[in-house]
Amino acid sequence: MILELSDTWLKFEKASLKFNTKNIESAFKTKNNKTLGETLEHPKYFKLKEKITSPIDSYLDMPLGDFLLKNKSEGNEDYKLFLNRHGDNIFCDFQLQSHLESKGIYAWVVGSDIKYIGRCTDNFKKRVNYGYGRINAKNCFIDGQSTNCHLNSEINKLENIDFYVHEMNNSSTEQINELELKILNELNFDWNIKNN
Repeated sequence: MILELSDTWLKFEKASLKFNTKNIESAFKTKNNKTLGETLEHPKYFKLKEKITSPIDSYLDMPLGDFLLKNKSEGNEDYKLFLNRHGDNIFCDFQLQSHLESKGIYAWVVGSDIKYIGRCTDNFKKRVNYGYGRINAKNCFIDGQSTNCHLNSEINKLENIDFYVHEMNNSSTEQINELELKILNELNFDWNIKNN
């Protein structure tokens, strides 16, 4: 795949992906390392006490994920207060099989349509296999990784999606960041909308 910019073009190679599980619902439910009460004492969650509409006193000792799943199953929308805007999406589990130790620019592509461009300054294995490819409960919360949740849920909706890489193994973090910024300043992609 070739990406044309105003003064250059970039060659991308298709990387291999393996999908394990699709349509994972309520990923937040396994966040049970803290109780509801402990969570509400945290500065990022403290103000939620004022917004919760249901009585919570008898649930303060309940593991957080269990409490949120209970609310969801009862149709009480309060559980969404704890989650980022993509935290209750439906997810999938997948792994990158090639280009694991490389870094650079990557693209999520459907057919010939680039949906998302991003940068990776460490390695694609971390970015995909421990980021986008496996949404853990922590990602779903307001202090989690909303972008990971968003991209994973978009990927879950599709049958045919590919991952392409433009390797920049001999480039600095600054060079990789600059190239991503240049691409995003020149071109628009559906999933790169700010504040997703």
